[in-house]
Amino acid sequence: MNKLLLVEDDAAIARNLSDYLQGEGFSVQTAFGQREAEALLAPGLFSLALVDLSLADGNGFGVCAAAKRLGLPVIFVTASGDEGSVVAGLDMGADDYIAKPFRPRELVSRVRSVLRRCGSQSVIALGAVRVDTDKAVVTKNGEEVALSALEYRILLTFLSNRGRVLTRSRLLEEIWDAAGDYVNDNTLTVYIKRLREKLEDDPQTPRLIKTVRGIGYRVDE
Repeated sequence: MNKLLLVEDDAAIARNLSDYLQGEGFSVQTAFGQREAEALLAPGLFSLALVDLSLADGNGFGVCAAAKRLGLPVIFVTASGDEGSVVAGLDMGADDYIAKPFRPRELVSRVRSVLRRCGSQSVIALGAVRVDTDKAVVTKNGEEVALSALEYRILLTFLSNRGRVLTRSRLLEEIWDAAGDYVNDNTLTVYIKRLREKLEDDPQTPRLIKTVRGIGYRVDE
């Protein structure tokens, strides 16, 4: 799974972006300033850094320089119309930039585009199941598995939270985001059942998507 370093000093923005990116199949670690980000950088730890140019304790240029020394792709997040900063960032090696305000889907598209150019892997393994988050393709034992948009979104939510117990309310929130419509608790049960039928060897005794009684579900690491 691709792990992103998100450098953003606005806690609310960082939380919302992190939740969205995790829902799209990425692992995300957040740094709230330049010093924290530079302390986190290490060879092979991250696939890409998403860096706000304006930080409370410095700026994104220092983070970019440190990331580039490790060969890490960087996407700058800039204030709209800050052309000079954009040019400076690209000149020092940033791979792309996106101006605020932006649509989350556009950000995800840019992240995936940079990862493709840089040759990062985007295939997540879960037993015999493989999820290519670049192509949004799921296979089992090499055969493609057809998932609906909501089934795929639930699967990505599980994969980005491996080892954690996800409550039914959390999963319902993810379905709401994907469909834009009200989805009730019974509908969630149907989607989980369908996912198990498509992915599990024995849906009656699931080994991938496990039930945690009275709480929700868990996919092991």
